[in-house]
Amino acid sequence: MEITAIEKKTFEQMKQRFEDFAKQVKALCGENQDKEKWLTGNDICRLLHISPRSLQAYRDNGTLPYSQIGRKCYYKSSDIERFTGQSQIKHK
Repeated sequence: MEITAIEKKTFEQMKQRFEDFAKQVKALCGENQDKEKWLTGNDICRLLHISPRSLQAYRDNGTLPYSQIGRKCYYKSSDIERFTGQSQIKHK
């Protein structure tokens, strides 16, 4: 077994980042797991038959709300339903 020594300050920073990440995951998945389904960008593109660039445009102009952890975006299923309902009304 290999042992690697790091400074206490570095360890504390790593520990804090991990705790922050764990809080984000809990907020996104843990407490809301039964209440709301979260979808990835790939899921949205498949469901709506749009390109990743179109999805980015919807994010950029505020049309579609999202949450981001790191570099990955997540979307509430209720927001997608609302979005598709609005676009159906506009097309009538």
